[in-house]
Amino acid sequence: MLTNRRRTKKITLGNLVIGDCSPVVVQSMTNVHTRDIDLCLAQINALAQKGCEVVRLAVPTKADTDALPEIIRQSPVPLVADVHFHYQRALDSINAGIPKIRLNPGNINDRQQVEQVIAACKANHTAIRVGVNEGSIVERKDSHRRQHEQQLNIIDLMIEKLTEYVRIFQDNNFENLVLSAKCHNAARCIAVNRAITQNFDYPLHLGVTHAGDIQTGSVRSAAALGTLLAEGIGDTIRVSLAGDPLTEVDVAWEILSSLRLRQKNAPELIACPTCGRTEINLIEMVEKVKLALTPIKQHLTVAVMGCVVNGPGEADGADVALCGGKNFAVIYRKGQKVASVPADQAVDTLLEQVNIFLKRSN
Repeated sequence: MLTNRRRTKKITLGNLVIGDCSPVVVQSMTNVHTRDIDLCLAQINALAQKGCEVVRLAVPTKADTDALPEIIRQSPVPLVADVHFHYQRALDSINAGIPKIRLNPGNINDRQQVEQVIAACKANHTAIRVGVNEGSIVERKDSHRRQHEQQLNIIDLMIEKLTEYVRIFQDNNFENLVLSAKCHNAARCIAVNRAITQNFDYPLHLGVTHAGDIQTGSVRSAAALGTLLAEGIGDTIRVSLAGDPLTEVDVAWEILSSLRLRQKNAPELIACPTCGRTEINLIEMVEKVKLALTPIKQHLTVAVMGCVVNGPGEADGADVALCGGKNFAVIYRKGQKVASVPADQAVDTLLEQVNIFLKRSN
């Protein structure tokens, strides 16, 4: 268990605490129109069932913010309104009862408008995430400003933009803030978030923006988020992937559980990568076991190993384990051998032992 968590201010979203060394919170975002209430709620519920603890919604139009009261009423988790280019959508969202909004300094930077949003958030106890993305911070209208920005590297520029924006909140005595700075490059994402920790003590939301498809996005996110979390940096995370947002939640929990920062109420499956020593159809066994474990809502470790080299060691540390040999497998429960069966009976026997373990542990 990592013990070097960075201490920050804290915010609350209902019963959920973010920051101040509280457990790292898993977030995701819907990819349907918010104005389609039924479709939006169906996705929020599916995300919550997967273990998502905060869901962000896009609100680019008034039709989207008009839908918020009903969505908020039925949502099982706190929601965040993602405000794009018009501050009025922020005010609409706050009035609808949203517990948190996200503002991008690159898109809404008129001080008077920002101060109107701050006043509304104060009156309604609404939190704000200030989210800086590297792709939206360059000022395109002011040539003198643009020349100055070109002299800075992207990390310094993001910190400068964030500092300027946060000063507005500080001038208005608003502390209910979460900060984020996202890049598509994992190394740059690590660098900018390290820099933020040297300048601010607000909670940090971590993510790699435009990370890519499931394979590349998962790797980039694990590289960036895993590094920062291992250093004690980060209070909430989102793994941004192209496609089904449910996958984002799976990957986020895998990162957190791998670092022993969180433990999900679900089985943890350990499987060897196979090699020339493997003499059973291990890949097929792993898929069958993975499918059978899906309905279980309790944490336990299950190992499926292909040979006698590393298998016994993994079996000793797992709650239930399968260790393959030539056309047979040995089954272990809590490190004790309980059966030796032909390979075609191995998965069924393993799952029987899983059920025994679950009954005895409840």
